Amino acid sequence: MTDNTSDTALTRAAIEATDKLIDGHIRRTPVIEVAGEDFGLPGVTLVLKLEYLQHAGSFKARGAFNHLLTRVVPAAGIVAASGGNHGAATAFAAMRTGVRATIFVPSVASPAKVEQIRQYGADLRIEGDRYDDALRASEAFAAQTGALRVHAYDQVETLLGQGTAAREFEQQAGPLDAVLVAVGGGGLIAGIGLALDGRAKVVGVEPEGSCCLARSLAAGHPVDVEVDSIAADSLGARNCGPRVFEAARRTVASMVLVPDAAIVEAQRLLWRDLRAAVEPGGATALAALLAGAYRPASDERMGVLVCGANVGLASLPA
Repeated sequence: MTDNTSDTALTRAAIEATDKLIDGHIRRTPVIEVAGEDFGLPGVTLVLKLEYLQHAGSFKARGAFNHLLTRVVPAAGIVAASGGNHGAATAFAAMRTGVRATIFVPSVASPAKVEQIRQYGADLRIEGDRYDDALRASEAFAAQTGALRVHAYDQVETLLGQGTAAREFEQQAGPLDAVLVAVGGGGLIAGIGLALDGRAKVVGVEPEGSCCLARSLAAGHPVDVEVDSIAADSLGARNCGPRVFEAARRTVASMVLVPDAAIVEAQRLLWRDLRAAVEPGGATALAALLAGAYRPASDERMGVLVCGANVGLASLPA
């Protein structure tokens, strides 16, 4: 595959094939069922997919391995831009497959993620204040060196890889009425929507201060947004991109926005009740229930993606 892979490849069947391809390179992360009462949601059954236990601390390893197992890597290696998680996952996949990786991150990237990228042996470069700054620098690097670009979300290989999380979730949990998914650039929710193919309602959750997909869907085309959220290092894309937009337009039932305070509360409850140390982006899907942004029916069986763990323990809310 190349950067020009046709979007006609974005199908449930292609995700099933990707699942078989990356099997053995990723972890089959666990699923647990939690009574809604534990989070102040009486009568609701929550099924949590603990994708924060994935290699490199997030679902991003799925897409990263799909890139490296399906594309020809030049001598210059691969290059990626990231708020942190995609960079860590790409660096990990590169380390495991013996590929040279150059990772650009913005200054907003958390120290925990920066250190993780370094530990995996990538050439780490800090560029600008936000993800878009790092993305532009990575694109310039690719043009200068011939390095293979591995996009964090708006690339066919990325979407197919991320969609395998939904295939695995469904196999483990059985039928779900709805699935809540945190959205940054939208690669995860687009892949999940394609994989579930209407068998469950897919609901995207974005911070109020970082909501490129919700704004794009409302406008009818991808639009740029300003980014200002506690979850900006993982959910801080300014634009979702055309591939994500088209996939989400067809498969996402609705989008909801949550305040940063609800994200922090979700982090706190996950740590207090489950001893799950997750970053703000990883807690954002659950925040939709705590904030009342999404109100499930009393008998609804809710799937929640807990998608990222790259956070320093000292920064967890008490």
